[in-house]
Amino acid sequence: MRIAYWIVAGPLALLYLYGGALKVLRSPDRLRPMMAWVDRVPLPALRTLGGLELLGAVGLLVPTALLAWPAPAAATGLLLLQVGAVPVHLTGGDRRIGLNLVLLAAAAAALWLSVA
Repeated sequence: MRIAYWIVAGPLALLYLYGGALKVLRSPDRLRPMMAWVDRVPLPALRTLGGLELLGAVGLLVPTALLAWPAPAAATGLLLLQVGAVPVHLTGGDRRIGLNLVLLAAAAAALWLSVA
C-alpha cells in the first residue's frame, strides 16, 4: 500500500505545488489565460487558495512513518478544495471540470491509501 500511496500522492503533490505557487506568486493578469475564474475571486482569497494548496502538497509529502496525521489531513483538505472548485467552474460558465474531477479522485485515493 505504501508504494501505491506514493504513486498517487507524489504526482498529486507536484501538481498542487505548481498550482499553489502560481496562485501565491503570480498576478491575476498572468493567471487569467490559464485560470478564467480568477476575476471572480478576490486577490486575498486567491492567495489563500494557493497557500492551502501548498500546505496540502507538503502534507502529502511528509513521510507517514514520521507522522501519521498529515497525509490524511492533507488529502482530505485537497479533496474538499476540489469539491468547492467544481461549482466555481460550473457557475462561471467554465465547463472544463475534467482536471478537477481527476484531482478529486486522486485526492480520494490518496486519502484511502494513507489510512489503509
